[in-house]
Amino acid sequence: MVKVIDLDAAAVRAGLDADRILLVDVREPHEFAYASIPGSVNLPLSRFDPAALPEAGGRDVVFLCAAGVRSVSAVERCHLAHLPWNAHLAGGIKAWIGAGGEVA
Repeated sequence: MVKVIDLDAAAVRAGLDADRILLVDVREPHEFAYASIPGSVNLPLSRFDPAALPEAGGRDVVFLCAAGVRSVSAVERCHLAHLPWNAHLAGGIKAWIGAGGEVA
């Protein structure tokens, strides 16, 4: 079983501000188009391939979804692919918005 690291909105905001995080949104394209966190990239879980993750450039990859369920699945798929990424935004974009986070 993979150990998933739960990050809150404040930790993700700090990581984005410091350019330490590559934020990968695993929601479907229509969800991403409706509201997304600026700077995040969209790789829907429905066709998620860990090998297709963009180059992180020394940053940590952090996953997010609507509420934190699909992002955990993305972490598990990375674990199975022997990739080190194990963090997600706990509570997803709902937690981000609830904390006053900016959306595009």
